[in-house]
Amino acid sequence: MQNDDVNMLDRIESRPQTLRLIALDRVRDAILEGRISPGERLVERNLAERLGVSRSVIREVIRNLESEGLVEGTPSGPRLGIITIDQAEQIYDIRIQLESSAVAACARVATEVTVSALKSALADIAVAHEQRSAIRALRATTCFYEIIFKTGGHLIAWEIVQRLNSRISQLRAMTLSVVGRQAAGLKRLAGMVDLIERQDASGAAAACQKHVREAAKIACVKLREIEGSAA
Repeated sequence: MQNDDVNMLDRIESRPQTLRLIALDRVRDAILEGRISPGERLVERNLAERLGVSRSVIREVIRNLESEGLVEGTPSGPRLGIITIDQAEQIYDIRIQLESSAVAACARVATEVTVSALKSALADIAVAHEQRSAIRALRATTCFYEIIFKTGGHLIAWEIVQRLNSRISQLRAMTLSVVGRQAAGLKRLAGMVDLIERQDASGAAAACQKHVREAAKIACVKLREIEGSAA
């Protein structure tokens, strides 16, 4: 006979974050904020002490970061990877192709709800810039593009972007550190939303390509500076 009290229990729809996920977010955020430098060793003991978790948790975190392309294994231990100019150019080429196509598709089917959601994401980016919160800006920007890809039905393309998202965010954080880029980038994104609202697919795609190409130029300049200082 079933216990009626058991039948009255509500199903748990969400689970609390595990220590591993919390630690992963903390370390990833530190990387994106530049608190861990390219090429710097990730020492299990130090990270475990700073975060108050076990070294086994840190080992899992490092494995995750390796799968995201942020960390690379070396004979002396795991280190934060250094994005080369060639790798950056490839990432931006992929972004240009996938994002411009998704933006055009989004523009063709955009509704008032879509445009409202995009403008809300833009407002979040603007607030993040005002608060000088790089992490909040990166998350809001990811949300902005997620709306575009999913509205346009480019779900497989979004899966590809998500696999690259950590490195995309790393490059994006680098470009946003350049004086004037935050305002200019936000203006470009707002222009894309205006074109999407007018359902101008070709115009929105062209605006997207221009925005990403500008970011690519800035990133390559920054990467050359990093290579020069390391030489």
